[in-house]
Amino acid sequence: MNVLYVCVHNAGRSQMAEAITNHLAKDRGLDAHAKSAGTVGGKQLNRQAVAVLDEIGISLADHEPKFLTPEMVAEADQIISMGCGVDAEACPTKFLLTEDWELDDPAGQPLETVRVIRDQIIGRVKVLLDQVEVAP
Repeated sequence: MNVLYVCVHNAGRSQMAEAITNHLAKDRGLDAHAKSAGTVGGKQLNRQAVAVLDEIGISLADHEPKFLTPEMVAEADQIISMGCGVDAEACPTKFLLTEDWELDDPAGQPLETVRVIRDQIIGRVKVLLDQVEVAP
């Protein structure tokens, strides 16, 4: 299963979801892979998002914001948007059939808030991967 996480800037939520999915899928021995992209693209990763993943042993060191491409969409078995609170005009749910996780944006948030967002992502990814494990 190929999952594509999409948000506006691809600097926080979608990057965390990609890294968490790939980490947990590998730990479980699942054939599940994640990518992430943004409809606008950011200039750099959210430092708070990098920090809260480092706290749980998941690195974003090799990650950078990426623009959404038609090829990414075509390769995805499931597309999940992360919430559109930042820029409703650039919201991916306007033009992609997606599941929207409606997560708060970590941009400008204190570390404690970003930890909550991280933990929400972990919970949702675990549910997603549970579905992969029981799929025929």
